[in-house]
Amino acid sequence: MNNRNVVLHAIGQSKVISIIRGIETQASLEVIKALYEGGIRCLEITMNTPGALAMITQARESEDLFVGAGTVLDMEDARKAIDAGAQFVLAPCLDVKVIAYCLDRDVLPIPGIFTPTELLLAHQSGAELLKVFPAGSVGPQYIKDLLGPFSGMKLLPVGGVSLENTAAFMKAGSFAVGVGSFLANPTLAKAGDFATIRQRAEQFVSLVQHV
Repeated sequence: MNNRNVVLHAIGQSKVISIIRGIETQASLEVIKALYEGGIRCLEITMNTPGALAMITQARESEDLFVGAGTVLDMEDARKAIDAGAQFVLAPCLDVKVIAYCLDRDVLPIPGIFTPTELLLAHQSGAELLKVFPAGSVGPQYIKDLLGPFSGMKLLPVGGVSLENTAAFMKAGSFAVGVGSFLANPTLAKAGDFATIRQRAEQFVSLVQHV
């Protein structure tokens, strides 16, 4: 099994990717520890977070954490992220060159798609997991609608995913969900309230495992 398939399997097992965006560098390790203690095993560290590359490298020191880079907008971002240790690369948009680059380096590409045409192009370009973004504006029904003609596709809704709608997203056929500031919350991190971050992680993990 290649590295891409190992990571894809891990995401499918955990069903939750916690998105770390805007967390101050000095709090990042405590946030990651709290998420881990709450049961989170897949992290996305966005490239527009100050110190993102160092955070990716540090997070990779834990053997049973799967760490990706998010908000990867071009080939240079992808190269820097992978060199820092990213095991998967997420984008809010579709760039077939980034997909090809990730595949060449045995890193899982997760391009952003929104339309059926983008979905098909991303799939034809070799992406096995597709980020539906922004998912909150269309809701779980859109996932179900896409999977009508595109049955078997692995979809990851991101943007507006919450405790209230995650069960509906999973029941609609989502492979996993990406969760932003509800989990890795910058305000809680700045206040040093890592216990609440851990509790929220526990809630999400319990929820997705019982859908």
